[in-house]
Amino acid sequence: MGAELTTDWRTGAASVLDWWSDAGVDMLADDEPRDWLAPPVVKREAAATPDAVAEPVEEKLPDTLEAFVAWRLGEDAPEAGWMTPRVGPQGSPDAPLMILTDMPEAGDTESLTGGAPGRLLDRMLAAIGESRDSAYIASVATACPIGGRIPPEQEERLISLALHHIGLVSPKKLLILGQTANRVGGAADGSASLNGIRDIKHSGGNTDGVTIRHPRFLLDHPAGKADAWRQLLLLSRGTSQ
Repeated sequence: MGAELTTDWRTGAASVLDWWSDAGVDMLADDEPRDWLAPPVVKREAAATPDAVAEPVEEKLPDTLEAFVAWRLGEDAPEAGWMTPRVGPQGSPDAPLMILTDMPEAGDTESLTGGAPGRLLDRMLAAIGESRDSAYIASVATACPIGGRIPPEQEERLISLALHHIGLVSPKKLLILGQTANRVGGAADGSASLNGIRDIKHSGGNTDGVTIRHPRFLLDHPAGKADAWRQLLLLSRGTSQ
């Protein structure tokens, strides 16, 4: 009979540990089986209690026209980062007629609604016995975006600022130019009727207003001038037809 085979368990255990170390396992494993291919469990934070939810802060706007216009042209205005000239309102705020456009024209630097659209507006105003000198002219946006369109994510705030502007002026009549400016009347997309006098509600009360297609639109679509003329007559006469 051969000699009985003996095993040194210490040497065997050391050999196993050396093998696992060479394999890259350098930490203790759990006693329970683990699915290493399962996705990690993400611990979610407890939902905030109602007391921890911050209440929306209502924006405090300047309550005088002079301060408001200065703020609209200052570095805290929404258009401050647009990298295009900002143009303030023109005319006397005591004028009975206020004209609201969407934005300055691309070439405007000192006054609103210049170029070919401005010349068309001047002719339309003259036809009803009005002029820039007899009106206060303001814009929803104080600058013309590089792309020529007010960013959709800023439009709602700019409309609310325009309504505040109207409230500070409290004109007797309001001429609105274009679909974007027409949103001051409450239509979410500016598509409210272009037929008839509308009651524009603002912080200063109510103002009779009419909307026409913007002069820059009418230059490309002359057929719309007939409707614009009818609206201007309503504004001039103050009665519906």
